[in-house]
Amino acid sequence: MKKYCKATLCYVMCFIFVLMMPIKAYAVPEVEAPSYILMEASTGQIICEQNAGERRSPASITKIMTLLVIFDHLGTGRVKLDSEVVTSAYAKSMGGSQVFLEEGEVQTLETIIKCIAVASGNDASVAAAEYIAGSEAEFVKLMNQRAEDMGLTDTHFEDCCGLSDSDNHYTSAKDVAVMSRELITKYPQVLDYTRIWMEDITHETQKGSSNFTLSSTNKLLKMYEWTTGLKTGSTSKALYCLSATASKDHIDLIAVVMGSPMNKTRFQDAMALLNYGYSVSALYEDPNEEKLPSLPVKGGVQESAALTYQKPFRYLDIQGSDLNSIEKTISLPPQLNAPIKRGDAVGEAIYKLNGERIGSVSILADVTIDKAEYKDYLMKVWRLFCSL
Repeated sequence: MKKYCKATLCYVMCFIFVLMMPIKAYAVPEVEAPSYILMEASTGQIICEQNAGERRSPASITKIMTLLVIFDHLGTGRVKLDSEVVTSAYAKSMGGSQVFLEEGEVQTLETIIKCIAVASGNDASVAAAEYIAGSEAEFVKLMNQRAEDMGLTDTHFEDCCGLSDSDNHYTSAKDVAVMSRELITKYPQVLDYTRIWMEDITHETQKGSSNFTLSSTNKLLKMYEWTTGLKTGSTSKALYCLSATASKDHIDLIAVVMGSPMNKTRFQDAMALLNYGYSVSALYEDPNEEKLPSLPVKGGVQESAALTYQKPFRYLDIQGSDLNSIEKTISLPPQLNAPIKRGDAVGEAIYKLNGERIGSVSILADVTIDKAEYKDYLMKVWRLFCSL
């Protein structure tokens, strides 16, 4: 009986000890903003969200799309960073957040980008729009076309800076996250500008030369050490909005909050979301750099085709899984049939976690191989004869 009591007591004590042990569990933080989303940038995976598809007035986070269209044009070479942008009377007349450009003032496009990305200059946004498209109206058409091309069904713009309170100027937290992801992954150089806290520019006008200090509207740059950008916005209709980007341990997160009741609340909400994201996220990366075997080609001018991966593979886990147990298998046909174009998908690399498929990457032909004709077969015979 004594032994039984001791054993029972031991079990009870062990049970109590287990209950008292800290449990690694993370609850989604309480966020005051009525609409928010947290997304991982490289995969596009949504970590958490609330009313993320709700259409809302975006205020100056409109400028994320403005910057995206500008960088699209830089990417094609149609404009350059040292291109000269002249401020019109209309651009000068913009209210709200400004960098006080004067009519006829000339600035490089790079300086204009800084004015938009750092100080949220409405005058700079319109000056860039007029330079690229001829008018703000034509530039807004480019913005809406870009949104349509990206499948942003809950987005429509009526201006390039977000001053509009029109019910026809709207977006959603999810769409903002998607356009933010497109901007920072396709044009990561934009982060060189969105990381700026303060920087002086020089106004050269008929009144003379004067310095003006650009001061970032994104207070997270000083509040959150892993901040990389991106854009703030506020109007009486939109209240306080923010798309915040951060990078830590090779994980890039995007936190979007819309309709926050107070200025400081949007930053607190964004930090809470980002901290939550980093507490639950683990990123698996396979650069897919190893050499793949060639495949035999039937009926082609070449007898084998070199292969390459389409892209690296990334998988974001938020369940605490053992990512070392991810298995990769290569699926390829025994041979290919000519003709083959370089870039044709011919197989795939398949990734599984605990037996469940979690994704794949296409394997592409790395060469173009035409279908062999009669003369090609004759040449093969002739080369074989010569070699003998």
